[in-house]
Amino acid sequence: MTYCVGLLLKAGMVLLSDTRTNAGVDNISVYRKMFLFEEPGERVIVILTAGSLSVTQTTIARLREAIEIGDEGSSVMHAHTMLQVAQIVGNTLAAVRVDIDEKMSTMNQGASASMIVAGQRRGGEMRLFLVYPEGNFIEATEDTPFLQIGEHKYGKPILDRVVHPETSLAEAEKAVLLSMDSTLRSNLSVGMPLDLCVIQRDSCRVDLHRRIEAGDPSFRAMSEAWSNALRDAFQTIAI
Repeated sequence: MTYCVGLLLKAGMVLLSDTRTNAGVDNISVYRKMFLFEEPGERVIVILTAGSLSVTQTTIARLREAIEIGDEGSSVMHAHTMLQVAQIVGNTLAAVRVDIDEKMSTMNQGASASMIVAGQRRGGEMRLFLVYPEGNFIEATEDTPFLQIGEHKYGKPILDRVVHPETSLAEAEKAVLLSMDSTLRSNLSVGMPLDLCVIQRDSCRVDLHRRIEAGDPSFRAMSEAWSNALRDAFQTIAI
């Protein structure tokens, strides 16, 4: 399983993913789930993936192939709007899922995946979408400025409480990391290392891309500080 989260704020976007792929207790691997497509100053697109690895890897491979061959109808780097980008990703994801389902139907098995698509093109608005396995999608709004895929329930409470459109990028970075920390503590199918991406509004480029390895001192210190703050708060609440 996995956990990925994206925040859409007035200052920009913050995205975070884990890298664990779990095919059983004795088969745990690390696979990247954050994919960047960038023409600095012109457009930036980030895709986060969760679900069947065969579906997500094939979908990303087809998206990259469309870019390489210059297919304007299915290349996210030629799309005129971020809405068209979401549509291209959704159509590609749905087609891959159908192909793989057909191959697995004889075993009465299926495979699915979901994706978060974020980005901006020069002259356009920053937009954030959650793409479902069927290819349809929803969009983040001011009322709901964050989207999650994978094991999202453990990391959602802190986002509900602290994230709003005016949240700064620094505070947003802290929020997603603490959201991930809560998930790591409660679900063994989510694991390090983590991939963090920050994009400032109208920069149309990746302003920060950082991999956080297991044992990272700053992440560990933040996790310990959060645990201590929760314990202290718990002790001060009267019943």
